Amino acid sequence: MLFEYKIIDTRTGEQRNGKIDSFSKDSAISSLQARGYTIISIKGEDDKAFWEKDFHFGSGVSDKELVILTKQLSILFTAQVSALKIFRMMSEEMENKTLKEAMMEIATDISDGSSLTMAMSKHSDIFSSFYINMVGAGEEAGKLSQTFQFLADYMERSNALTSKAKSAMIYPAVVSVVFVVVMYIMLTTVIPKISAMLDRNGQDLPTSTKIVLALSDFFVNYGLFFIVVVIFGGFMLARYIKTDEGKRSWDEMKIKIPLIKKLFVQVYAARVAGNLEMLLKSGVSMVKSIDNTATVVDNKFYEDIILNVGKDVRNGESLSMAFAKYKEHFPGLLIQMMKVGEESGRITDILGTMAKFYEKEVEATVKTLVTLIEPLMIVLLGGSVGGLIAAVITPIFNVTASL
Repeated sequence: MLFEYKIIDTRTGEQRNGKIDSFSKDSAISSLQARGYTIISIKGEDDKAFWEKDFHFGSGVSDKELVILTKQLSILFTAQVSALKIFRMMSEEMENKTLKEAMMEIATDISDGSSLTMAMSKHSDIFSSFYINMVGAGEEAGKLSQTFQFLADYMERSNALTSKAKSAMIYPAVVSVVFVVVMYIMLTTVIPKISAMLDRNGQDLPTSTKIVLALSDFFVNYGLFFIVVVIFGGFMLARYIKTDEGKRSWDEMKIKIPLIKKLFVQVYAARVAGNLEMLLKSGVSMVKSIDNTATVVDNKFYEDIILNVGKDVRNGESLSMAFAKYKEHFPGLLIQMMKVGEESGRITDILGTMAKFYEKEVEATVKTLVTLIEPLMIVLLGGSVGGLIAAVITPIFNVTASL
């Protein structure tokens, strides 16, 4: 359980606030007193009034904020400022409450003798295992400034890659929503008026017109109920996707959609190659690098594949041989280049080159997809609206012609 405390450090006379993780309030008090602190107040979540409690959705820290923090840490470590002073300074500068509290707690842990890696690992909701392992390797090698700079550059590239992949989906999503709204308005306001006129004439109607009128009648009578069902269904689907099984199914489905399959394969190839390069360059072992890459790839299906690759490498297989078992999910070129890197002893350089190569490929694929999707959407939506109009206008023309 997490406890918030207010203490006075008896060594410096300084008053401080912070948090401590402990299984009971008594053990938290004992732990703080053992460090030489005089406790002013200590509160667990259960002790707080409802309105005092913190409610967080996710970590409360955006990717952009984490990149900026990492750059600032790099600059301060380059200036040879002590870790304790850096995190105390950062806790005063942070506007984001979650980050501010994390910086204060890290500073407290460092002042109590904890390593930076251990202190940051307590905040896994903010710092990924990849991030913490990179810091651990940098701390061990005495190269924290370079490590934080590498991390900032890598996260910027990774965020740009994800943004480019998402941008390919935005246009069709927006157009589809507008199309659905327009069709709903037409079916519930325009078509019923035309339907009343056609009923008065009593003529036989074409099948296409009967289908449109039946749809219109359904949405006029049950439209609101249908919308409620769709919203509820969407909510339940979103909840299912948040479960491990649901996320795995959703992630697997994404890479099977014909138009965007190539894009996702390139995104994950760039991400895997980039993560492995960064970890190996920092001195992390191959097996540990693979396991950490699995946790940050952000796709449950690919995570399972990479964990299996890790098992194969642990059992003595080469990296390229282990990845070769999953040729349908990783580009053949990447696997071949891994083999070249292993044979030449330059696997880290090769992985870095391939990461940059697939980042450029993602950018090119996004441009191609947007170019293809725009005319396809225009034809599809134009055809749908045109078919709807033709279905109701044709009988009117027939009536006019018969007069």
